Amino acid sequence: MFTDISWRSRAVSADDAARLIPSGAKVFIHGAAATPIPLIDAMCDRTDLERVTLYHLHTQGSARFAEAEFAGRFYSVSLFAGSGVRKPIEEGRADFMPIFLSDIPGLFTSRAVPLDVALLQVSPPDRHGYCTLGTSVDTAKAAADSARILIAEVNEQMPRTHGNTMVRFDRIDAFIHTDRPLAEADVVEETAVEARIGEIIADLVEDGSTLQMGIGGIPNAVLSRLGNKHDLGIHTEMFSDNAIPLIESGVITNRFKKVHNGRTTTSFVTGSRKLFDFVHDNPTVEFHPCDRTNDTAQIRQNPKVVAINSAIEIDLTGQVCADSIGHRIFSGIGGQMDFIHGAALSQGGKPIIALPSTAAHGTVSRITAALKAGAGVVTTRGHVHWVVTEFGAVNLHGLTLLQRGEALISVAHPDFRAELRREFAQIRHIVLNG
Repeated sequence: MFTDISWRSRAVSADDAARLIPSGAKVFIHGAAATPIPLIDAMCDRTDLERVTLYHLHTQGSARFAEAEFAGRFYSVSLFAGSGVRKPIEEGRADFMPIFLSDIPGLFTSRAVPLDVALLQVSPPDRHGYCTLGTSVDTAKAAADSARILIAEVNEQMPRTHGNTMVRFDRIDAFIHTDRPLAEADVVEETAVEARIGEIIADLVEDGSTLQMGIGGIPNAVLSRLGNKHDLGIHTEMFSDNAIPLIESGVITNRFKKVHNGRTTTSFVTGSRKLFDFVHDNPTVEFHPCDRTNDTAQIRQNPKVVAINSAIEIDLTGQVCADSIGHRIFSGIGGQMDFIHGAALSQGGKPIIALPSTAAHGTVSRITAALKAGAGVVTTRGHVHWVVTEFGAVNLHGLTLLQRGEALISVAHPDFRAELRREFAQIRHIVLNG
């Protein structure tokens, strides 16, 4: 039993902890609400560090390490790009790795990417001598297991989470001790378009379904309209605040799930303090690395998996671009393909790509005759099933190219349908009816 009641006295300053990072190191940075900002700042303050490669998902804060002044010293490699690194990637000062979320842990554990250091934020050790990775287990568990050096922020306000989230306290080489609130995600008011898409998708969700959803207006709009459903489950890579009322009211019971029956399963959470308090020491919520939550073989075992994912644009054959705007990297592959394919294999599953019909204040159609040059195809036209906009839902599975084009034009914004029909007729050498 862990009896070191004086462990806090062994904390060091962030500057001292950062001194363990050698030049030339490959460093993992914990992400989302678990971003260890004080350690990142201390690392950036070291003027003697150079040639350090940083691997990370979306991080909270300014992504200071990617600013121009650190070029040549730190090189950011985003496994999923957040707002702070989009410009550095575009300008060539940082890079992006297109990869399924489910494949990232294996990069670290196989030593394909041999991590020297992992910068983590963890909960305080329990009486058995274990910290937890708190709000973000995702790729951090593999990094914690495989990095030679672990440097941690032990935060009194980091939730202690259940599942495969543990890190032995004596495995940590140096730590700082903090008592600060976690970064919270901004709450954005629902738009009329998101509300309509939420209504359409909610109608597709049957009792007993297992949900996967991300964060944002559309997933939140769907969740807020599921109050009349029964015995839903959650097996997802992440969830946010809007799942809590459904769990507390008994709509989400996880009763029919085959994998982690009776428990809400995720790899990370992002949201408000209410969410962080909800998952703290909550045995009904299990956190697992994303090579488990996003494993198609696991996902498909659950019944009626409804996977709700977004897109930047989709062409008339069904190719889904979700990580870039042309050549400009916007986000990442993430878990979209993991869950789209897993839901398709689930008994009664519904893989859904949901997107507003337009962008740029209604001046650009998101349903296009062809993707922009450089656009990344995240979900192939062979994998896509349901596509939902505010103008309806269509299922492309089993449809020919001609049938797909007609179906997608039917859910495009009316202002763009005539133009899409003309372009489609030219591409396919046909005349569309109507």
